[in-house]
Amino acid sequence: MRQINLNALRVFAVVASHGNLQRAAEALNLSRGAVSQRIKQLEIDLGVVLLKRGARGVSLTAEGERCRVAVDEALSILETALAGIGEEDDRVVLHLGSSTATKWLMPRMGAFAQAFPTVSLTTEVHEKILSRSLGRNEIAIWPGRAQDPNANHKSRRLTDIRLVAVCSPDFLRPDWPMGPETLLTLPLLQDAHRRWEKLIEAIGHGGAHKLLNFDRSALALDAAIGGHGVAIAPTYMVENDLRSKRLVDVWVDPEPSKDGLYVSWSKDHLGQRRVARIVDWITAEFA
Repeated sequence: MRQINLNALRVFAVVASHGNLQRAAEALNLSRGAVSQRIKQLEIDLGVVLLKRGARGVSLTAEGERCRVAVDEALSILETALAGIGEEDDRVVLHLGSSTATKWLMPRMGAFAQAFPTVSLTTEVHEKILSRSLGRNEIAIWPGRAQDPNANHKSRRLTDIRLVAVCSPDFLRPDWPMGPETLLTLPLLQDAHRRWEKLIEAIGHGGAHKLLNFDRSALALDAAIGGHGVAIAPTYMVENDLRSKRLVDVWVDPEPSKDGLYVSWSKDHLGQRRVARIVDWITAEFA
């Protein structure tokens, strides 16, 4: 095997995280062509195909998944080993989904800065939960059915995932309370979780449906704010827009959800009092 270019491995890790060459290129501040070229060269160097390319993005082959796990673990080890070298140890990395970052974290950045004035917060947005272990000064927020199964992590449940349908106060709609049969006749704004389609299937609704699809919850919610229809999302994502009256709720899912939102951090760094305080702050914001 030829000597592997470490930069190409880093590019591959970002592509694997985003599942999309264009979004990876934006995150890396490279052109899409440059990203694709690095991945192709890495595949040549390794002698295997790492990605399956499709119209909606890229997915990992079996060999690509093995490579992703190895690269993520290696990068975690390096980040932990090099933490604090040449600079004060004031950086904390928060891993979370893009819509959680946009709709939950961003409205709280001022409060975070006031609570932790010496912390340099870096957010890393991912499409899927991290497969590697968290390192020093790293925290992750992610939905799931149970607490983080990684034996190297501590984990805490932040809130239940409760779904709510929302729209602009100016959006023309029937009077509420509104049942799902009426709700599903309205223009529906759907994200990659396909929650409207699942609701349609669950209740066996046979009428016509007006579905407009987005790849992220935050985009569907912004479309709802713009008056283009009704979006469905977890309550914690919409609380700020409800409070500011940019959105109103028209239906709340009556079924209790088995899903929750969790925060995780490394067991190996339980002595990090600053990380513990930040975890406590995040927990309090969900209380």
